[in-house]
Amino acid sequence: MQQDPVQKTALSFTRWVGSVPSLILHTVFFAGAFVAVWAKVIDFNQMLLILTTIVSLEAIYLAIFIQMTINYTTQSLQEVSADVEEIQEDIEEITEDVGEIQEDVEDISEDVEELQENVEEMSEDVEEMSEEDAKKLRNHEMRSATLAAIQSDLRKLMADIDELKREE
Repeated sequence: MQQDPVQKTALSFTRWVGSVPSLILHTVFFAGAFVAVWAKVIDFNQMLLILTTIVSLEAIYLAIFIQMTINYTTQSLQEVSADVEEIQEDIEEITEDVGEIQEDVEDISEDVEELQENVEEMSEDVEEMSEEDAKKLRNHEMRSATLAAIQSDLRKLMADIDELKREE
């Protein structure tokens, strides 16, 4: 937040008035006023009039500067409060986003589980198909062997028949 020169002055003055050097300076000034009366440099009533006037003016300006500082601090707190609210909204959005991401991850996990089940089922199907193919292949080989044996027997029979015909 940008401060104008009057705000800077007010903040500096209120900081200085609340410091140890300010306490020492005021104590020395008030003690000096009474020492001036004791040393007969100034009349007591005149010193009280001047001191009262200075203290009154200082109190007025100090009250104004303190109020300016309070206003500035209030404004700063309002800005901080607005920033905190924005941060809370951002955190809520992030929390919602995280919740959505967690739901998406759970959905993906479920999809992965379904895919794994599908892969297992397909593997089982492939195994069953492989077993069926192996059975078919064995059956085919057995039929081929049987056919080959029958063909061989038929050839022998034909050869035997041809021999018998020749012998006749």
